[in-house]
Amino acid sequence: MAEPTVVVTGATGRLGGRVARRLAEREVPQRLLVRSPERAPQLPGATPVRGSYDDHDAVVRGLSGAETVFMVSASESADRLAQHKVFVDAAVEAGVRHLVYVSFFGAAPDATFTLARDHFHTEEHIRATGLAYTFLRDNIYADFVPDLAGADGVIRGPAGQGRAAFVAQDDIADASAAILARPADHAGATYDLTGPASLSLDEAAAALSEVRGRTFTYHPETVEEAYASRASYDAPQWQLDAWVSTYTAIAAGELDGVSDAVPRLTGHPATSVADVVRGMPPR
Repeated sequence: MAEPTVVVTGATGRLGGRVARRLAEREVPQRLLVRSPERAPQLPGATPVRGSYDDHDAVVRGLSGAETVFMVSASESADRLAQHKVFVDAAVEAGVRHLVYVSFFGAAPDATFTLARDHFHTEEHIRATGLAYTFLRDNIYADFVPDLAGADGVIRGPAGQGRAAFVAQDDIADASAAILARPADHAGATYDLTGPASLSLDEAAAALSEVRGRTFTYHPETVEEAYASRASYDAPQWQLDAWVSTYTAIAAGELDGVSDAVPRLTGHPATSVADVVRGMPPR
């Protein structure tokens, strides 16, 4: 088999693992850059290599000879942007030609959702390198909607009556695999990846109720209430800000808007929240 020219990061995670499996199904040779190669999925045509985003030398070794890299954003942390910059610079040094970066819907320097600012600055760093790029600006994962509700079935947050176009991780993976199979066709493109509809959290709760057969509701909090109700988690301030601003970004209308990118890239309709939840194991 030919030496892989595609590298997938994050293959031990939900999104990177889905993308790696789809490339294997397409018989695309790939390298899987992971922290723990022993945890990498065993896939035909896939070779695991060790590397973490903040380890410049390991990334250079892991990406050497690759033309295209699927860059899942690093785990949420206070220094995620710095890790991204180390990785991107190492990719340039390794001779990579094209980065496909998993960004976030509405990435901007002044985005309400605090982590969307990191995504914007990562995009800008990638642009500045001169590499070919494709940016996938995912909306909130539809797969996470059940996790928004507490054990009592109540979604609490300061989202007002704003809407979000929740997108299925399977749809993102299908779109990503299509891009990675023919990366040159997508150089310089930025795709907003969304579900088929923008939902209020009342509507998201109704979708959960319909599928799970029990009542879910949405309780709008004030920003002050949101910080108070999450204080018991003893999380660092940046993480509290990220959690709360997920909802305030919805309230501000920054996650509203449906794109046709998923059907255009995948050839199938985007998956609804109800259908995503329907395909998940019951809890």
